[in-house]
Amino acid sequence: MSLNNEDRETLRRLARRSIALGFDRRSPAALEIVDLPPQLLEPRASFVTLTQHGRLRGCRGTLEALRPMAQDVWENAWASAFDDPRFAPLPAAELADLELEISLLSPTEPMNVVDEADLLRQLRPGIDGLVLAHGARRATFLPEVWKALPEPRQFVAELKRKAGWPQDFWSPALRCERYTAECF
Repeated sequence: MSLNNEDRETLRRLARRSIALGFDRRSPAALEIVDLPPQLLEPRASFVTLTQHGRLRGCRGTLEALRPMAQDVWENAWASAFDDPRFAPLPAAELADLELEISLLSPTEPMNVVDEADLLRQLRPGIDGLVLAHGARRATFLPEVWKALPEPRQFVAELKRKAGWPQDFWSPALRCERYTAECF
């Protein structure tokens, strides 16, 4: 389901409001979901990516659609600003320079792959987000990451590194899933 521009703008406003209300809080403020269009109350997974001057400042999200889309964006915006372990919590002075991107995810679909070469053949650069999972570790790259890592071999190697595995890691038990995203 693709959103219209008005719905996208509503989600952007909600994300910014969540961050603005988030300073000096240990968790996101409660979202009032009255008066929201019904399509924004449908379950949908999302990621919120924050950048400043072209550099990553925070990115948090969910892979499963477990709550209404508006609620998911609201909570992920707060988490991106204040709970991404790679960054210090966002200070209020940086809010004005913050660029925000919302990615609404399709459901993940398992990929049947026999080895890494098979995975590389099946990947659709610029289209697929990828989840790799093995044991307790799991990592994902959104489809937008293809802009920085356009070669499938490099994309997969960096995702393995993100998960804490060596770049040449492979196991028959490695689970691979893909998804698409509507980004704005």
